[in-house]
Amino acid sequence: MTQIPLPASALAENHEADAARDDGVREIAPDVAYRQLAIVNVVFYGQPNAGDGSWVLIDAGVFGSGPAIRHAAQARFGDTGRPACIVLTHGHFDHVGVLEALSGEWNVPVYAHPLEHPYLNGTRSYPPPDPNVGGGMLARLSPLFPTSPVDIGAHLRDLPPDHSVPFMPEFGWIHTPGHAPGHVSLWRERDRLLIAGDAIVTTAQESVYASLTQAPEMHGPPMYFTPDWTAARDSVRAIDALSPEIVISGHGAAMRGQEMKQALAELAQDFDSVAFPEDKRHGMPPS
Repeated sequence: MTQIPLPASALAENHEADAARDDGVREIAPDVAYRQLAIVNVVFYGQPNAGDGSWVLIDAGVFGSGPAIRHAAQARFGDTGRPACIVLTHGHFDHVGVLEALSGEWNVPVYAHPLEHPYLNGTRSYPPPDPNVGGGMLARLSPLFPTSPVDIGAHLRDLPPDHSVPFMPEFGWIHTPGHAPGHVSLWRERDRLLIAGDAIVTTAQESVYASLTQAPEMHGPPMYFTPDWTAARDSVRAIDALSPEIVISGHGAAMRGQEMKQALAELAQDFDSVAFPEDKRHGMPPS
C-alpha cells in the first residue's frame, strides 16, 4: 500500500487553543468540533453553549467512550449535554460503540442511510473483516472486531430523501458507499467543510503505530472493513470533485488547505495503485 503523506501545515487544529482544553475537543469551525476517542473520531455540531437540544452528535465512538462523549458535550454545549439527534456516517463497531446507551439515555432520534438500517436494528451483521490487507497490526487483529448489529430500532430514522441533514442547517448528506453500503458523508458548501466518515481517512488505519501517532496521510477507507472497492473508488472521486477546504475523517487528524487538496486529488486519480488492495485488483472494472 502506498501512502500519500501530508505536511504538518495541512493540520486543521489550533494546537495552542487545544492545549488549553481539558476535554480533548478540537474546534475546526465555530460550530464544528471533534474529539478523538481511541482509534476513532466523533464530531460535534452546534454553537458553544447552545444548550440542550441545540446540537448534533455525529457517530458514537467505540465501546466505553460514553463518559468522554458526555463530558465533552456538557463542557461545550452546557446544560445536561443532550443533543437534538445523532447522525451516523455508518454502523461499524467503532462508530456505534455507545449508540444504544446514548440514544436510550437521551431519548433522541438516530438518523442513518436506509441501507445501514439492517446493521442498526439488529437484523444483519456486516461481512467479516479481511486481515490480509494493509499489512498493519490492526488489520491482522481485525477478525476480533465486532461485526454483529446494534439494535436502536425504536430511535432509528431515515436520513431525508432530499439529502438535508436534520438539525444541521446548510449541511447535506452524500451517499459515499464502498466501506459500508449506506455510508454517508456530510457536506457544507459555505465553507466547503466535509465530515467524511471513513470514505477517506487521514491516517493509516491498518497500523497501530500510525493510529497512535496520527501522522497526517491521505488514505482510502480502512482496508480490512471495506468490501466494495469499486464503490469506494467512486466515492473518493466524488469527494475530490467537491474540492473540500476542510476534512474531518473518522480516523486521523482533521486537515485543511492546499496540501490536503493535492493529496486528495492524487488519491482520487491514483486510487487503483495507492488504495486498492493488491490481491483484489484482478478483475476490477477499469477506472
